[in-house]
Amino acid sequence: MNLEVRHLQLVAAVAEVGSLTRAGERLHLTQSALSHQLRDIEARLGTQLFLRVGKRLVLTPAGERLLASARDVLARLEQTEVDIRKMGEDRAGLLRLTTECYTCYHWLPALLTRYRRRFPRVEVRIDIESTRHPFERLLAGQLELAIVSSPVRDRRLVTEPLFDDEFVVIAAPSHPFAKRTHVRPIDMRGETLFVYPPRDESWVLNGVLLPAGAVPERVEEVMLTEAITELVRAGLGVSVIARWAVRPLLASGALIARRFAARGIHRRWNAAMPKDLARAEFIREFVALLSQSAPSERARGA
Repeated sequence: MNLEVRHLQLVAAVAEVGSLTRAGERLHLTQSALSHQLRDIEARLGTQLFLRVGKRLVLTPAGERLLASARDVLARLEQTEVDIRKMGEDRAGLLRLTTECYTCYHWLPALLTRYRRRFPRVEVRIDIESTRHPFERLLAGQLELAIVSSPVRDRRLVTEPLFDDEFVVIAAPSHPFAKRTHVRPIDMRGETLFVYPPRDESWVLNGVLLPAGAVPERVEEVMLTEAITELVRAGLGVSVIARWAVRPLLASGALIARRFAARGIHRRWNAAMPKDLARAEFIREFVALLSQSAPSERARGA
């Protein structure tokens, strides 16, 4: 692109006042500097933009065409600056977020209600499509925040700790697991295991059971937590899920939960964000609310 914003400002100013001297006063430049810039623009475009008629500079047809575009571009830039300044003044903006686990979406609505009371001009968008690729989307500028349990290895991203949770084996109260204090990976042999799709990305299946040689008899993919719990309640299989995700069902006795392995299996959740956004007020406030609203028994302050 040959033209710059300063060139558009020059053409608009000269067209309005009709002389380089008066345009220079408006743009805080000398007449010689403006004359040099005008010659530079015309050289870049290969055509004359102004004709001198008496003491006044008049636009050529090419100049008229450029002026129309200049006015449009400059008006858009001016409005953009106003909007951005207003966003800062009114605490407005856009917050696109995702989580690395579909279950986390269950406790976000209540948090969003509290957040919107504090930041009514911040538009919050939940991007479910980014669930499987949060880091790539953050680095591509398609997200501002991701709630993740996977380690962050890119220095362009920073994290704040949110909470810890525990994986538990859930089963129907009539299942033999109900009589045990914990479930060993090897005990999953012969069971039907419900996992979130795709099974190739199931951490429980590929990170725990298969390395231990504890291959379930059947593995079925189920998208929704509610569907998994209903299948388990019906005695059609078992699943491994975060305790907080099924806490109401455990409290009511509809399901039982047993520790997975003798010491249990825990994971830590973090808020991941681009480094240049970490200090933004509307991001910091959201992370603080995330920590306060942590669904686990062991919340961690951000």
